[in-house]
Amino acid sequence: MALNTKRAFPFLPQVVTGETADIYFLRTRQVLQDLACDPQVGFEIFAGGTGVLCGVEQVVQLLLEADFNGELWTIPEGETIERGESALEIFAPYGSFGIYETAILGTLASCTGWATAARQVVDAAGGVPVMSFGARHCHPNVAGIMDYAAVVGGCVSCSTPLGAALAGVTPSGTMSHAYILIVGDTVRAAEAFDDVMPPDIARIVLVDTFQDPAVESVRVAEALGEALQGVRLDTPGERGGVTAGLIREVRARLTTAGFPQAQIVVSGGLTPERIRAFSEAGAAADSYGVGSYITAARPIDFTGDVREIEGKPVAKLGRIPGMQRNPRLVRVI
Repeated sequence: MALNTKRAFPFLPQVVTGETADIYFLRTRQVLQDLACDPQVGFEIFAGGTGVLCGVEQVVQLLLEADFNGELWTIPEGETIERGESALEIFAPYGSFGIYETAILGTLASCTGWATAARQVVDAAGGVPVMSFGARHCHPNVAGIMDYAAVVGGCVSCSTPLGAALAGVTPSGTMSHAYILIVGDTVRAAEAFDDVMPPDIARIVLVDTFQDPAVESVRVAEALGEALQGVRLDTPGERGGVTAGLIREVRARLTTAGFPQAQIVVSGGLTPERIRAFSEAGAAADSYGVGSYITAARPIDFTGDVREIEGKPVAKLGRIPGMQRNPRLVRVI
């Protein structure tokens, strides 16, 4: 993904002021300032695991908003990185970026974890579009960034307007169980949605609120006709969740009723394993909405090391002195 410095990621002001940093970085800055010591350093950030690199553009934004005075070299956003590979290299006076080590590593760790999980789901789907529906599984302060990372990982869209704006896509979503429960009938809810929503909003109707999804799918299709673009299956675990048999039945009943063009969207606790199982059973959906698998992804650790001071190779015990100078890196600042 090409670097886009025009994005505006929603950093808390406390990140720029250093209040989210590990305290010892703030103490380090205080002591070094007292010593009038601010050497030019080479700082290397490498990955603790293989994954889809994400968070680079946020690091760029943070440094540009701060008192950074140097060079930043990175592997481009969205490319695969290997364990131990240098993903970012900084050449600058230490004082111009030192207090942001916590924020930089945390941004890369979380976003790369989300993007990597999204890529795993996308690969399992084998070309079937995947949307990120994970905002309800994380804190709202990071929901938009999580959705952005999911798109970097390969999702075609996401559920939050902020995440979609950051990623440059259109937000995706159908209708909620709450809406249908309040209206009191799936068909009436679908008709009201069709009447009110602008034409560019997909008419995809949730069909498992009141009755059997296969029955509701046909009812909705007969009511909306050609306006219906698809139905969504999100059957809860209490009723066995969405199964391959259910997907096949819904598709068969829609086809028999004269609506073979209606798509089937599946959501609810999806994992790469479940998606592969649908395909293997001949029950692949037309698209998938995946939430907690992406949101709950384990962060991929990143480590930052000073490897050079005033041009002299250095390293802490156990590390090799000097910068890797990974040939995949490109200068972005």
